[in-house]
Amino acid sequence: MGESTLDLACFEIGGQVYGIDVLQIREIVRSPEIAPLPRAPRLIEGVIDLRGVVVPVVDLRRALGQAPIAAGPAARIAVLEVDDMVLGLRVEAAVDVLSVSASRVEAPPALATHAGYDAIRAVVRREETTPVMVLSLDSLLESVYRSAPSREVRVA
Repeated sequence: MGESTLDLACFEIGGQVYGIDVLQIREIVRSPEIAPLPRAPRLIEGVIDLRGVVVPVVDLRRALGQAPIAAGPAARIAVLEVDDMVLGLRVEAAVDVLSVSASRVEAPPALATHAGYDAIRAVVRREETTPVMVLSLDSLLESVYRSAPSREVRVA
């Protein structure tokens, strides 16, 4: 029996390639204009109307602690389904779909995980080029939740 494989949709952010399991991606679309969403969590850029469905959009660069993505012709939104929620993930560019054998997928370095870094759930080794960082969508969602503005308690 053959070795198991993982199919990753790969995106570029700041020159680094990140991957997401294709099973969690509904589609990838050109980045339309994003409508701001007042008082939304800091990491939610706004919403888009995708064929009659309002989809919240998260800028992946900001979610990874970097400067926001600049508008450009290569920018895309990966429409994801995570925990029965649909969200858009804005990326600088969609790069490739990579099918990798399980033997090339490794856990993130122990030092990073012991230090509390959980944005990456796996690392895919590639010959003669930088590894692909496989994103933890659970960690990404947790970052969005934590970025919500605090609710003020009003006393009557």
